[in-house]
Amino acid sequence: MANLPERDEGSGVRSRAQWSVRQLRGRRLTWAEVGRLAVTLILAWATMAFTIWIMPGVSAAATTDVLVATALLGVLAALLRPLLTSFALLLGWIGVLLAGFGVQALLFYLALSLAPGIQVGGFWDAFWASWVFAFLMTIVTWVATAGDSAAFLTHLVQRSRHEPGTGTATAEPGVVFVQIDGLSAPLLRWGVRSGDLPTLSRWIRSGGHCLTDWHAQLPATTPASQAGLLHGGSDQVPAFRWYEKETGRLLVANRPRDAAEIQRRLSDGRGLLADGGVSISNIFSGDAPTSLLTMSGLLNRTGRGPSRSFATFFINPYGLTRSVVLSVAEMVKELHQARLQRVRGVDPRIRRHGSYVVLRAVTNVLLRDLNAGLIADQMMAGAPSIYCDFTDYDEIAHHAGPTRPESLASLAGIDRLIGVLEAFAEQAPRPYRFVVLSDHGQSQGATFLQRHGMPLEDLVRQLMDTAEVAASTGLDETVGPVNTFLTQVAQQGGTAGRLTGRVFRTRTHDGQVAVETSEEEASDEAARAADLVLIASGNLSMIYFTRLPGRSTLEQIEQHYPGLVGALAAHPGVGFVVVSTGDHGTVVIGRDGIRYLHEDRVEGADPLAPFGPNAVADVRRHDTLAHVGDLVLNSPIDPGTEEVAAYEELVGCHGGLGGWQTEAVLVHPSDWPVEAPPLIGADAVYRQLVSWLEQAGQRRHLPSEPTSAIAAGS
Repeated sequence: MANLPERDEGSGVRSRAQWSVRQLRGRRLTWAEVGRLAVTLILAWATMAFTIWIMPGVSAAATTDVLVATALLGVLAALLRPLLTSFALLLGWIGVLLAGFGVQALLFYLALSLAPGIQVGGFWDAFWASWVFAFLMTIVTWVATAGDSAAFLTHLVQRSRHEPGTGTATAEPGVVFVQIDGLSAPLLRWGVRSGDLPTLSRWIRSGGHCLTDWHAQLPATTPASQAGLLHGGSDQVPAFRWYEKETGRLLVANRPRDAAEIQRRLSDGRGLLADGGVSISNIFSGDAPTSLLTMSGLLNRTGRGPSRSFATFFINPYGLTRSVVLSVAEMVKELHQARLQRVRGVDPRIRRHGSYVVLRAVTNVLLRDLNAGLIADQMMAGAPSIYCDFTDYDEIAHHAGPTRPESLASLAGIDRLIGVLEAFAEQAPRPYRFVVLSDHGQSQGATFLQRHGMPLEDLVRQLMDTAEVAASTGLDETVGPVNTFLTQVAQQGGTAGRLTGRVFRTRTHDGQVAVETSEEEASDEAARAADLVLIASGNLSMIYFTRLPGRSTLEQIEQHYPGLVGALAAHPGVGFVVVSTGDHGTVVIGRDGIRYLHEDRVEGADPLAPFGPNAVADVRRHDTLAHVGDLVLNSPIDPGTEEVAAYEELVGCHGGLGGWQTEAVLVHPSDWPVEAPPLIGADAVYRQLVSWLEQAGQRRHLPSEPTSAIAAGS
């Protein structure tokens, strides 16, 4: 089934209004829906009455007049909101954003003006009253539904369900892939047993779904795993960030320019979503014809305005208003929970302040709601496959710890959302099967800086004395989803784009808008000018000697920087160092022993033994990847707690070896068994996902041969 085109460009303004009338006229309500509408009307009536009572400039003669105004507001919203959405789209993002703040006020003003017995001083009185009403209604609805997202998604589904041009009904099942970023298999098992994840627990306990572990190979990071899960090409990504000596280029996978380059290397026309699929909030597209909030496709979207999916979210009362209110509440909650950690002396912990307070609110509320709305919209359009990455648990776990209460609460929120999507799948024009998976897990521990009083780059500077070191150890991953959204807004140009760039100050030459962080990132120019480039991805670090061409050997490094490798291997913050040699191939050096990786022998204590049964194979495979560092460092692991030490300032981390970070999870329908367990690496999971799509009747119209240079072996 071909992917359905988006119907975004304002040409159907009249049809939108006609559709709105037809939808109301042809609506056949069930008793359950009548009950929900009655409850909503009563809550809205009480909220409207309270709003009119407290707001100056607005008055009512009787409570029955308030009831009429409340009913009128609902009818006007159903009739006019689609029409106003279409007009807003004609103005691009600035129109959508203005409509998000103004449409509710306009409808509120019309409802009050038309209702008998209601006196309103003017539009601005209605404007402020509308926002008070929306604020109070959000709180009342949230309390009445125990924080459930059903009301929000119900509105979106009713909005798009019978829209002209949506998908034709078919019995061929579609597949929704929900990626819970950073979720480890042991933590999911714990959540199922505790009952804190009722949706996934019900699926697994009932036998409808199976929980299967899979091993995330080194590097255990989202770009590498998504390169594998979506394209079967995890070997193209040696870390979250890396340096390419031959071009002098520093690549960070969570930046649009670099993600687009990696996507070019990955794409062969046969990605997971190539057959009409939809990519939402991912780094790579899986060759999907439709990509929304997908990092690698941002640079190809210059000049495009917002889609109707985005506009619907911002202009409906459960979208922007709800998200703004709950985002503020999330920021207050973050400040309280961070203080609790300090007061209680919780260790390990990091400082949680500054931009992270806002970032948590954006990822855990705004982007979660937006992603869910986009999934629902695509399901109603009948998309054959949808893959969405929810990053909120991973974001909070990085800063609070993967098993801390706030992280688990975020995980429970995603579980509730999956349950809502499951229920709404019954209204879609085709049946949907759900696959829930993670890209890696997370490991916990005090950071290298906290343990040793200096960052790793400063240690290297001390050991190298006069050498110039360029470090790339910033927090691109944590701000990546927010930057993706801001970039997509700014790309439309005009007033909205300029305003976004000015507000967030940082806008690169390739069109990316970025939230500024306190970390200083090495540029390509700085990296080329330095003697050494050091990158960090969680508790994995790679060092490149820019003056030495190709991959440097231990002998070459010793000649130019005598004693450096030995000093690093002996440092208590380094678990092992991987380096190539001229005579013995690659070796893994620890404090008390050496493993000769290709000779398969050990002198002294095996430095890889504490890292589990897959460590040797993982390091051996990682050693073969292009652009791997001249030196690869991994932090030690505490044998009692299985904690590691991130080379970034994150208490929960992933990227290297040690702890739960390599223990990813796959929850799949029981009648779709894993064909070749165990699943080792994201590429193996990709092959399994492709097989399930083929069982579902998809991927019939793809090219028989891959079309990329990678597939040709170049």
